[in-house]
Amino acid sequence: MLVDSTGIKVEGEWHRRKHGASKRRVWRKIHIGIDEETLEIRAVEVTSGNAGDAPMLPELLKQIGLDRQIATVTADGAYDTRACHDAIADRGAAEIIPPRRNARPWKRDSAGARARNEILRASKHLGRALWRNWSGSHRRSRVETKMNCVKLLGQRLMSRDFDRQVAEVQIRAAVLNRFTALGIPLTVAMG
Repeated sequence: MLVDSTGIKVEGEWHRRKHGASKRRVWRKIHIGIDEETLEIRAVEVTSGNAGDAPMLPELLKQIGLDRQIATVTADGAYDTRACHDAIADRGAAEIIPPRRNARPWKRDSAGARARNEILRASKHLGRALWRNWSGSHRRSRVETKMNCVKLLGQRLMSRDFDRQVAEVQIRAAVLNRFTALGIPLTVAMG
């Protein structure tokens, strides 16, 4: 048990894991999709803390209008699922998702399965490290950077109602998009 300078008990992360969280604490997850060119947030989804990342990708893609073309979708290995690959293929986008280490080719013949099997063949042929450099898998770090910006606006939500929490997250995304529109630094390599 931790006690701060005022003598009030403070629950630490270990205490919460060991004994459970207080009844009022509710964790929320924020899932975002950004435009790689402009670095603006294009899709936001808020879920409970126990929702997985991969099921949210089709929902994020639905938030981007069909009139907007998506060139590539870059994600980590957690998104190596049939639903994700099929949703990306339905939008006509190229996918850059590293296959899992124990990945096997999929037998089901769909556009998503064919694209995933091609990625699997390329990563086995080139090796995982070389495939990541060749495919541009490192670009997903831009989403991690944008998520850090979201956290800099505050890691707590003030609202208690779920719908208001969603609105609060969308407002934060709009604020970040406004900051991004004001200007982002350009890095140029000097001879």
